[in-house]
Amino acid sequence: MQRSLAQHVADYFELTKPKVVSLIMFTAVVGMFLATPGMVPLGPLVFGSIGIALAAASAAVINHVLDRRLDEKMARTRNRPLPTGHISIVGALIFSLSLGLVSMLVLTVKVNVLTAVLTFLSLIGYAVVYTVFLKHATPQNIVIGGAAGAAPPVLGWAAVSNTIDPNALILFLIIFVWTPPHFWALAIHRKDEYAKAGVPMLPVTHGVEHTKKQILFYTILLVIITLLPWLTGMSGLIYLFAALALGGTFLYYAWILLRTKRPDLPLRTFGFSITYLVGLFSALLADHYAGLLY
Repeated sequence: MQRSLAQHVADYFELTKPKVVSLIMFTAVVGMFLATPGMVPLGPLVFGSIGIALAAASAAVINHVLDRRLDEKMARTRNRPLPTGHISIVGALIFSLSLGLVSMLVLTVKVNVLTAVLTFLSLIGYAVVYTVFLKHATPQNIVIGGAAGAAPPVLGWAAVSNTIDPNALILFLIIFVWTPPHFWALAIHRKDEYAKAGVPMLPVTHGVEHTKKQILFYTILLVIITLLPWLTGMSGLIYLFAALALGGTFLYYAWILLRTKRPDLPLRTFGFSITYLVGLFSALLADHYAGLLY
């Protein structure tokens, strides 16, 4: 049956992984606001957001193309546009290339070269290094490949300041350490599908119990690292209280996940991990501007 124009548009939009891009853009924009004591200049805010979003979307489309055979084997992904044939590989590649080129053009001309270069490197890191090599080579794939996903705050900061600031690297470190417990919780929930597809995710290669221990370890490490913005004077008490409350809740989830075999907990832990990151970065932003009022 022939698909309508609206359905084709929806298929292409799905290729960009809008939920993932939204989270990426949120952390990038927070990086922009933290880079300046006042309001972010309109140019870097608008064009930096557009450029980074287009690059993230381009990388997402490439990920769909490279993982199309894998997606066919997994119930969660078999109905995506490429496995179903709703979009051709050539069409997806042209779409991705177009997004990437426009992204680099916008960032280079309207923002700065540093942001363009860093964004390009993160795009390659996710779309090629992680998807092509790490994902299928090692159960530590999400740990090593997490560097690309942790880059957005650095990109946002660079868009405003044209520098790689040490405080931006703290934000990078927070997301980098957050990524393993976030993704491994989902991997436990989807363990059988990853095993069927031959992807060496940690629950598949080392078992669920080992993965739960690793989730707890990384969550403890994450709570410690999230104290850095306060310890370095980057943020104040509003952020500190939020970080401790959110971190304590995340630790509770990780501990209960380890101590019980409730089938709903891995997915609930994954869901909370997203709430945790949004809450943490929201607290950074609130603390930053609250400090300007006093």
